[in-house]
Amino acid sequence: MKNIVFWTMILFAGMSKAQDIHFSQFYMMPLQQNPSMAGALYELEANVIYKDQWRAVSSPYRTFGMGYHMRFSKKKKPNGYLAAGANFFSDQAGDGNLGTTKGGLSLAYHIKADTYNSFGAGLYGGYFQRKIDYTNLTWASQYDGLQMNTSLPAGDVGQANYSRFDLGAGINWTYNNTGGDIKVAGNNDLNFNLGLGVFHLNRPTVSFLGSDDRLNMRYVFHGNGVISLSNSNWAVVPGFMYARQGPSQEIYVGSLMRYLLSQNSKFTGFKNGAALYAGAYMRMRDAVTAKMIIEYAGWAFGVSYDVNVSSLNTASNFRGGLEFSLRFVAPNPFSSGYGANNSRY
Repeated sequence: MKNIVFWTMILFAGMSKAQDIHFSQFYMMPLQQNPSMAGALYELEANVIYKDQWRAVSSPYRTFGMGYHMRFSKKKKPNGYLAAGANFFSDQAGDGNLGTTKGGLSLAYHIKADTYNSFGAGLYGGYFQRKIDYTNLTWASQYDGLQMNTSLPAGDVGQANYSRFDLGAGINWTYNNTGGDIKVAGNNDLNFNLGLGVFHLNRPTVSFLGSDDRLNMRYVFHGNGVISLSNSNWAVVPGFMYARQGPSQEIYVGSLMRYLLSQNSKFTGFKNGAALYAGAYMRMRDAVTAKMIIEYAGWAFGVSYDVNVSSLNTASNFRGGLEFSLRFVAPNPFSSGYGANNSRY
């Protein structure tokens, strides 16, 4: 009975408040934060991410995402350029297999204000489907006075799935102290990116019961940067994300440290350049996340683990979510003439 009550609470909390998914490595899914991030930092970027959450509690929550975006410009150093991308995710949660599948396209335009600053704006259009499996769920109508009896009818529990159209928009600002014309091995980065994304502008209805309940708009304010420490191979890589959707909010802040391996190091043997990142983030009132990223040439592999510190730790035993990510960018950010600012988290 306790298990039934717990999962019923989790299910309806997810439907009414935390309606959107979140990744601990949010920087690995830029279009999930803001459609204007298409083409903002890289000429081409492809991402894959997977999260396995709350395995200690019972049925784990599993989320898979992928994205791709690129710039469109025939000029080597354009004053403005168009970029486009696509992203997709699939999420499955709890004993009811509450599933969300969503895909969409982003279109952005970026203007270079001067040597160091650029601004971008973007639009998003997508489509999502939600479904639920009532098979493993039990209801008050199935209590026979002594115990839960699944042979009794559940009553009118609503439809099993629905689909909706979704809209979003965003803006961002990028600062780069080198204008993108320096080798990563120089390790003298000072650059930042700030953005604001707004999703569910059309507030689609989200109810399995056919009611007029509408999805709250989601606001995402995010930023990251790279601050190199002079005369060393180290850099501080801070970041944050603030998201608000209806009564729910998420504050996520922390920093990584980057150790840069020289492009032609006789000690490591790396010819394409490499860097190692490690650090931690705090999701306020929820979890602490340990993170590590290994970057080699245009590839980056990330892993993180959430340690739950909220009141849910009674059930989770301080265990949270394991997350893996893989990213590819082009051109190689370690190659000559390609800016260190393009390597950021």
